[in-house]
Amino acid sequence: MNGLQKAYTRSFQFCIKIAMKIVPIRIPERITGEGKLAELPQLIKDKGLKKPIIVTDSFLSQVAKAADPIKEGLTALGLEYALFDGAVPNPTIECIEEGLKVYIENGCDSIVALGGGSPMDCAKIIGARAIKPNKTVPKFKGYFKILKKLPPFFAIPTTAGTGSEATVAAVVSDEKTHTKYPVNDPSLVPNYAILDPALTIGLPKPMTSTTGLDALTHAVEAYVGLEGSKLTNKMAIDATKLIFANIKTAYDEGTNIVARENMQVASFYAGIAFTRAFVGYVHAIAHRLGAVYHIPHGLANAIILPYVLDYFGETAHKKLAELADAVGITGATVADKANAFIAAIRELNAYMDIPTVIEFNNRGTIVKLKAEDYDNIIPQALKESHPWYPVPKLITYAEMKEILVKLTPAQ
Repeated sequence: MNGLQKAYTRSFQFCIKIAMKIVPIRIPERITGEGKLAELPQLIKDKGLKKPIIVTDSFLSQVAKAADPIKEGLTALGLEYALFDGAVPNPTIECIEEGLKVYIENGCDSIVALGGGSPMDCAKIIGARAIKPNKTVPKFKGYFKILKKLPPFFAIPTTAGTGSEATVAAVVSDEKTHTKYPVNDPSLVPNYAILDPALTIGLPKPMTSTTGLDALTHAVEAYVGLEGSKLTNKMAIDATKLIFANIKTAYDEGTNIVARENMQVASFYAGIAFTRAFVGYVHAIAHRLGAVYHIPHGLANAIILPYVLDYFGETAHKKLAELADAVGITGATVADKANAFIAAIRELNAYMDIPTVIEFNNRGTIVKLKAEDYDNIIPQALKESHPWYPVPKLITYAEMKEILVKLTPAQ
């Protein structure tokens, strides 16, 4: 990146920072506590709504029966509903269009998203298509391509990590082009976030760890970036504190309702932070790795995070030292505290069996990052990052390659 490109990128980011101060982004009304899911049907009725679509995945609907309390509650109140349980991991254009068909054919007037990030992202774009039927999904790619009020939206996370219940973002996968891209628009922020920790009881340890570390990545990237505000900084610090205080307990004691609730709140806070202050290179690389290798997003973020923080070096030391102070990590100097904070992230990863390189089991097949894929990964990651992500230190192709080399397992 030459001097002119750097100047353009930083100037663009400065303008976005100013714009973010005047662009209205709502904070969803948060309803928190064990058993709060049961209150959703009455809330829907109180809002004068008649027929929501419940967007979820087949496991939550057919195996875990997580949608049953909503369906039964709506029926008991004399309300109808439509069910779309075809949301898939990394939601595709095809599954979004299938969900849209269910919404339209059933005359729905609102959206209930139940699940992790994928059902929520799917539901968001179904809503966008419903209010902009003449605009195809790929045309929503990027920023501010919707700018129209979605149907009333109720988000119910069943994990504690994506923060989708509080964000302007959704990620779509295009199976034809083998790419993933973000859709960002203030209209995508749900109206309500129902955080019922009972829904996260029983989450497998790997999902508890990777979703929790996904939330940590959101908080840290939002905080070390250059577009933080008083609100986002507070949300990022509070999220980081909650995660460091609760993630090991949630991992070790899956039925600990207090730890589970605190992790949900942390994810919500981190979502508020990064949807206004943006993310950074961790997400850019993770999105591309997800498109190429189908690695779960939270796992990719967890692996990549300490390497990117290492790369930032002294440009991020002050912010990382502040996060260290917030969670009780000490050091003789700012640099010492910053490096100790990065080391603490690595310790969390090790505690929860997160690998140090991109190597994971995908349904019985071991998938590894390969050097021959660098030229596929790096340009797209840089394209996503520049000029939007307000990282403390801009990266070059060669520098990103150095990070990927560290993430590549021995062949």
